Amino acid sequence: MAVYSISNITVKDWDTYREYMEKVPPVIEKYGGKYLVRGGDILSDDTSWHPERIVILEFPNIKQMNDFRNSEEYKPVASLRHKAADTEGFVVSGYEE
Repeated sequence: MAVYSISNITVKDWDTYREYMEKVPPVIEKYGGKYLVRGGDILSDDTSWHPERIVILEFPNIKQMNDFRNSEEYKPVASLRHKAADTEGFVVSGYEE
């Protein structure tokens, strides 16, 4: 079953975050992941939540997502994100009929 990583990112250092954005896509793809949302305009509705930057990743299953997150390739890239931004997020399973 597909799983989705949904994150709200507050960028503190755009130079370092841009470096992260350049390096992370091939690692995500290696583990079967793909971007569904990567930034973009956020349209307001009737909520009090005001996210700054939304990223949604899709992986075929939780194992591939965890393999990505725990991979040796991702560790140095993740350190860039931790240095450059604050992230709030969660993972949700997809819908199957």
